[in-house]
Amino acid sequence: MTVIKPFKGVRPAPELVEKIAALPYDVYNSNEARDIVKGNPLSFLQIDRGETLLEEGVGIYDDKVYTAAANKLKEMITNKQFIQDNKDVYYIYELERLGKVQRGIVGLVQAKDYEKGIIKKHENTREIKENDRIRHIDALKAHTGPIFLTYKNTKTIQKISDDLIASAEVIFEFVSDDDVRHKGYIIKDAQKLDKVSEFSELIDTLYIADGHHRAASAAKIAKKYNYKGECADFLAVIFPDEELHILDYNRVVEDLNGLSVDEFITKVNSSFELVEMNEQVSPKEKATFGMYLDNKWYLLKFKKYEEVKNDPVASLDVAILQEYLLNPILSIKDARTSDRIGFVGGIRGLGELEKRVAKDMKIAFSLKPTSIHELIDVSDADLLMPPKSTWFEPKLRSGLFIHLI
Repeated sequence: MTVIKPFKGVRPAPELVEKIAALPYDVYNSNEARDIVKGNPLSFLQIDRGETLLEEGVGIYDDKVYTAAANKLKEMITNKQFIQDNKDVYYIYELERLGKVQRGIVGLVQAKDYEKGIIKKHENTREIKENDRIRHIDALKAHTGPIFLTYKNTKTIQKISDDLIASAEVIFEFVSDDDVRHKGYIIKDAQKLDKVSEFSELIDTLYIADGHHRAASAAKIAKKYNYKGECADFLAVIFPDEELHILDYNRVVEDLNGLSVDEFITKVNSSFELVEMNEQVSPKEKATFGMYLDNKWYLLKFKKYEEVKNDPVASLDVAILQEYLLNPILSIKDARTSDRIGFVGGIRGLGELEKRVAKDMKIAFSLKPTSIHELIDVSDADLLMPPKSTWFEPKLRSGLFIHLI
């Protein structure tokens, strides 16, 4: 079973919630983050990305960056722009996009559960990004962005969750620029706190949907301080699997690896059937892909799916495209490190792929979204997905719930 704990949350003053809430730190590059903070000096990006508080030219991993972020958080707490609840509570974070609602319990999970594999991952992390968040947590003495977790829902668990929401008190509600409604609740009644314990006892495994670097960093901080006090746990928001929405995560490549268009298509034909289309291709079936090349759309159908269908990783569409086209034909051996490939979240639409090919790329591929059940199957097998396999929408906002350690 899992353990989910209440905590004395730090959260924005009610009248400032909409101004403070910000998309996660890794959605933007440094210049984009600076522009947002200039336009909104209350944006939580100034704390998540401390370089926005400093003169241009300061390196994003300079010690000054973490000191500036820590000082800004202290200042905003002192000025009561953030407030802290005076007793341990749970929260509920609700997001609604295009009529679809997802509700998650916000609480603390144990770093040791992460290390034991009770909280499962599906991606590798990069050391430079891990170290950044380790230094950020250590300097601020806080977890500032919840790890996005999910679980296999059941009718029994759902009933408890519904009961908790029905009796919870609303603490904020706003609609963000991307037309997502964000709503927060607080659970502070003693009997309802016990209900969350009952809820967590019914969950055997939690799965990281997003936030692998933050989870790994928080676990290393916990180990550094011998799992004592508040360091032993980290901040998470936990959603039922059936409420989550994953969009496609598409690929663009800047060249054909020295091949002519005809040579490239001949090589692709060895593993895929190609059908020229007169419209954009948004794949609806597994092992099918859209390809945009020379102002034409093609539907690609993988010929060897029977050979890989029982392997939870090899059967993923992102893995098929990587192993049978990007690597052997275009020499993209590691999509995580290659500077010839780019990734385009499905939220931008297929028109964005056409724009990128017209601007700075040679070819684009559209993919069917990875499903939440594929993510869980890979995690349960203790395997890893290829990089950039999932794009979750809507994005959680940072700054709405903070855990001081």
